[in-house]
Amino acid sequence: MARSAERRTLLIVSLALFMVALDNLVVTVALPSIRRAFGSSVQSLEWTVNAYTLAYAALLLTGAALGDRFGRRRTFLAGMTLFTVASAGAALAPSTGMLIAARAIQGAGAAIATPLTLTLLAEAFPAERRGAALGIWSAIGGMAVALGPLVGGAVITGLDWHWIFWINVPIGAALLPFAARGLAESYGPYGTLDLRGLALGSSGLLSLVYGLVHSQSAGFGATSVIAPITIGLVLLAGFVAWELRAAEPMLPMGFFARRSFAVTNAASLAMYFGMFGSIFFLTQDLQVVLHNTPLQAGLKLLTWTGAMLVVAPIAGVLSARFGARPFLVVGLAAQATALSLLAATATTTTSYTTLLLPFILAGSGMGLFFAPSATAVLAAVRAEQAGQASGATNTIREVGGVFGVAVLASVFSAHGSYASHLAFVSGLVPAVWVGAAVLGAFCVLVAAVPWREPATAEVRTAPAGA
Repeated sequence: MARSAERRTLLIVSLALFMVALDNLVVTVALPSIRRAFGSSVQSLEWTVNAYTLAYAALLLTGAALGDRFGRRRTFLAGMTLFTVASAGAALAPSTGMLIAARAIQGAGAAIATPLTLTLLAEAFPAERRGAALGIWSAIGGMAVALGPLVGGAVITGLDWHWIFWINVPIGAALLPFAARGLAESYGPYGTLDLRGLALGSSGLLSLVYGLVHSQSAGFGATSVIAPITIGLVLLAGFVAWELRAAEPMLPMGFFARRSFAVTNAASLAMYFGMFGSIFFLTQDLQVVLHNTPLQAGLKLLTWTGAMLVVAPIAGVLSARFGARPFLVVGLAAQATALSLLAATATTTTSYTTLLLPFILAGSGMGLFFAPSATAVLAAVRAEQAGQASGATNTIREVGGVFGVAVLASVFSAHGSYASHLAFVSGLVPAVWVGAAVLGAFCVLVAAVPWREPATAEVRTAPAGA
């Protein structure tokens, strides 16, 4: 009976993760089509991606807190319902502005549900079987990433870009009643919502990202850029100060006192910075410069995402036995090397055979990284803190993705444009080099900073007034 409940929980949370993860790369393949449909600028395309990821990052910790207070199954169902409805709104969007708004609501729904997939999984499986379960969970999420470009390309080629969002609706409609019957309800130890922390953290992130995106048109020296970036940094500093003294913080700063938690999350931020920042432009390069249809681009990206699908479950099992750190180092190194190769060989006539090795290497690096990083985070906290810890990790890595797109787009805009194929490549190359450099720097950091990976951890939250 217990094994049956474990399998049922694994299926439900993995399907939910599949649904959310599919949406990320489906949209990146659609960016050229959206740009043509609405005449969008690079800044508007950024917000199509960043509206989702920013809302997702800002509300992830709130999703974990809502689950602790109101019930994890109930909160999970609410998040998936919101995501499904917002997907229909995105499909019906008549303009870039409406699409961005629907994407933000999608992100909010995903933020409520996603951290609870890891919490529900951790609760359902005992420690000795958790590594394998995390490997499967990561692999199914990887399958969504793998199929995202292909599904998106096929749908856009055969129908229209609006239909990439309709994909979520039948999956959500089938998943919700299954989850309502199949998941056990549980509650966490935290009874109040940290509304001040939410306000400071989310407004700080929004202000900082707005400044970065606006800099592409106004320039970094403009007051309209410096002001929101400064305000964002001040608000985020206020967020940290408040979380240190809050009685029930949404992000206990005591988590970061454990070196394995802190370093793993720094590495996750770097991985998402380099990965999402680069893929934002690489998917467009395949279509805009190298003349692939959306379907052809999706098929070619399958070597990247498919490699991750193969490697992730193996890494999940092995990291539970040998520790996460070696896998994080090799994963970051592989991704940095892949982006370096892509930047070094990018031209207006690059062949697919030239792209093949770095695509496989990049996918393998992602597969080596994701499940071991989840294992390291769960090992660093007590079982009842899994919701907050997974929410923190998801927040940090999504913030990395938001900043990756914003920073690399700023580099792109400073050196290139959409004016011609040569102008696009002129912007692409330095942008991807920046992504590779960030990944390489954090690879060295993870390799240099030692930590012990205990079977159980005793991470305490800061007391009130600390």
